[in-house]
Amino acid sequence: MNTIAFFDAKPYDRESFDRINNGRYDIRYFDTRLTAASLPLVNGCDAVCAFVNDEIDRTVVAGLADAGVQVLALRCAGYNNVDFKAAYDLGLTVVRVPAYSPYAVAEHAAALLLALNRRIHKAVARTRDFNFSLVGLTGFDLHGKTAGVVGMGKIGRVFAGICRGFGMKILAYDAYPNPQEGVEFVPMERLLVESDVISLHCPLTKETQHLFNAEAFAKVKPGVVLLNTSRGGLVDSEALLAALRDGQVGAAGLDVYEEESEWFYEDRSQVIRQNKTLSLLVSMPNVIVTSHQAFLTREALENIATTTLANLDAFFSDAPLENEICYCCTGKDKVTVNCPNRTRGRCIKKKP
Repeated sequence: MNTIAFFDAKPYDRESFDRINNGRYDIRYFDTRLTAASLPLVNGCDAVCAFVNDEIDRTVVAGLADAGVQVLALRCAGYNNVDFKAAYDLGLTVVRVPAYSPYAVAEHAAALLLALNRRIHKAVARTRDFNFSLVGLTGFDLHGKTAGVVGMGKIGRVFAGICRGFGMKILAYDAYPNPQEGVEFVPMERLLVESDVISLHCPLTKETQHLFNAEAFAKVKPGVVLLNTSRGGLVDSEALLAALRDGQVGAAGLDVYEEESEWFYEDRSQVIRQNKTLSLLVSMPNVIVTSHQAFLTREALENIATTTLANLDAFFSDAPLENEICYCCTGKDKVTVNCPNRTRGRCIKKKP
C-alpha cells in the first residue's frame, strides 16, 4: 500500500478523502502546511498531497525528491506556488485537480456581488441590534449593467452565465478567447472602462501578477465593484486600498488575498500584530473578505478527493496522466499539450 503525506489537512478534507479512499492508500494527515520546515514529515511516503497555501519552492521540491517522494498531488486547480522547473529537473511528477466545481466558485463570486450591492452584511449587523433603518443600504439594479469577466475558463463561463441571468451585458477578456453566446470578447482597456462589475477568474502567472494595479484602477469606471475569487496576487492590495479610499472602486469582494498564506484557513482572532493592509480592507464598510472559501461545497470536496485519488491511481499503475503539469509543456497554463518529452501519456518518467 502506497503512503501519502497529506498537508494542511482540515476536518472537511479528512472526511471527504477517507470516504473516497476507502482504505486503498495509507494517508497520513498533517495539520501543518508543507514548507521546508515540515519536510521531515514526508519520510517514508511515496506521494505528497498539497494545497494552494503550501510553499513548494526549489528547496521543498529537492527535499521531496531526496526523501523518495515520486509524485506531488495538488488537490486544487491553481499551482503558482510550485517551482515546476525544479520539479522537472529533479524528476518529480506533479498532478492537479483542474476542475472540482466551477459552480461553487462562480456562485460564491455572485454571492459577494449581491451582498455588496444590497449591503446585506451591513443590514444583518444592524438588525442584530434591532436597528431597522434603511439609510445607507441603497444598491443598484444589476439588470442592464455590464459585467467584465477576466478569464473565461470554466469558472469564468459559469459566472458569465449567472450574470446573463440577471440581464447583464457581458464583456470578457482572455488570452485564449473561446467564443461563447452572449459574451463579447474585448481588449482589457475597454473592459476596464465600460464594466460596472469586474470579476477575476484567471490564473496567477508572471504576466498576471498585479494585473490590477494603480494604472488599471485609474482606468476603471468610477464606482466599479471588483470581485476576486481566483488568486490574491492578481490584485495589488495597496493600490486597491487607495482606489477604495478615493471612490474609484466602489466596493470589493475578496475571497483571496496576496499575502493570505500566513492568515487564511486558521483562527487568527487572537493575533495582535495583524497584517496592516488586510486589517484596513476588512474594516472598510464596502469590502467583504472571505477566507478562500469559494470552493467549499460538498460537491467540490467530493470531486477534489475523487480526482486527486484518481490521479494517484493513474500514477502508481503507470497509466497516462491526464492532469499532469509539466515545465516543458507548451499548452495553455502548462497543461499536458505538445510536450516534447511526453510518451505513453506522461511527461516525466516514473522513477524505477
